[in-house]
Amino acid sequence: MKTPKYRDYQKQSRKTWNYVKTEHPITYPTLGLINEAGEFAGKIKKIFRDKGGKISKQDRAALKDELGDVLWYFTQLCTELKFSIEEIAEANLDKLFSRLKRGKIRGSGDTR
Repeated sequence: MKTPKYRDYQKQSRKTWNYVKTEHPITYPTLGLINEAGEFAGKIKKIFRDKGGKISKQDRAALKDELGDVLWYFTQLCTELKFSIEEIAEANLDKLFSRLKRGKIRGSGDTR
């Protein structure tokens, strides 16, 4: 399959969306995002616990699958909130480079 651009991915992934009734349309994809990120983290934990941090080909494939699931839920949240993935990526880089320029790349706080 051709590698999709973010805009194409966002549009195409929406075709696989299945709305689950909750009090708000972002509830289900938020929970899905956290679940999939947790599954990714669990795989990383086991790589360090059981394999001394050595990532095998099979581990890479499993991690790739989990990151794809994270991307899918992230994309559904962007769509529900009427953001493009490009918009989120650009805003994130603007924020990070602003922090870098001001010597605030490390530390804590959303508005540093």
